[in-house]
Amino acid sequence: MTVKHFIINKTDKTLSLQVDLNQVKIKTQAKCYLLSFEYLRISSPNANSKKPQAIISHKKQVQLLAIESVGKHGYRFIFDDQHSAIYSDDYLKKLITEQEVRWQAYLDELKRSGHSREAMIMIKEV
Repeated sequence: MTVKHFIINKTDKTLSLQVDLNQVKIKTQAKCYLLSFEYLRISSPNANSKKPQAIISHKKQVQLLAIESVGKHGYRFIFDDQHSAIYSDDYLKKLITEQEVRWQAYLDELKRSGHSREAMIMIKEV
């Protein structure tokens, strides 16, 4: 699978990916997939960490600000919560194919932990 182009929809908070499905001896097919910004953010790859990660919460309103190509490594997704990560074609394929299972597992983990998808409002006393 190779991503041909992205469309960032900030109103719907979704990313549309048009991909080519590279199949041997079969004409290449283009297909379009839709992933939410929240799903992309909570599924952020963390290749350097070997320890269990804390659950990522409060990302319902997160925005995807930009996508930068990083050559053969993939694409850097930059979010408005100061987070960025590199998503490879293979990892994006995994997110697409496992979307329903991963999303339900995330919702179940949030429920068990008592965390929320809703954004937090930071109040500081002056």
